[in-house]
Amino acid sequence: MFFETGAYCSYMEREKRPRRIVLGVVFGVLAAGAALALILALVLYARFPRPYRGVVSECSVPESVVYAVIKAESSFREDAVSEAGAVGLMQLMPTTAAFICEREGTTFSAERLTEGEYNVSLGCKYLEYLIGRFGETSTALAAYNAGEGVVSRWLKDERYSADGKTLKEIPYSETRAYVKKVEKFRKIYEILY
Repeated sequence: MFFETGAYCSYMEREKRPRRIVLGVVFGVLAAGAALALILALVLYARFPRPYRGVVSECSVPESVVYAVIKAESSFREDAVSEAGAVGLMQLMPTTAAFICEREGTTFSAERLTEGEYNVSLGCKYLEYLIGRFGETSTALAAYNAGEGVVSRWLKDERYSADGKTLKEIPYSETRAYVKKVEKFRKIYEILY
């Protein structure tokens, strides 16, 4: 008889073997996928850090916007200086930094613009000012890149703004690309954090 001779036990062992192999493969693939996801996450967190959180948290601008601007402007290099003379993490022009210091009633120091905390503090204040002035983050980002005066002219021009408040088109390709880049980085920060 099949059940009495032990044939049933060896039959069951043969039946379990393929399942064990399949389960082993499935768990192996899942473990490799989890390891890959962990490595990817670590790389992303390293490429999209959040330094100076104390300063950034005091800012009324969303953290993701501040960090996206820093990433786009200097890629987190405190000593970055552009050909145009913009300095530090948030690539502030000394004249812009002096303007913000005057508005805030603080002392301006051009030498300190490469100090991360000082630069981010002034950059946050400048973003707050621009968003307050223009009312929309993407318009403020365009002004951060192209300048307030330029964006004000665009808003008065029906080709670029239908309502005088929102840009329907950004005529400078560099500024258009900059705003897209910052928005892309902002989304990454929102997903990661």
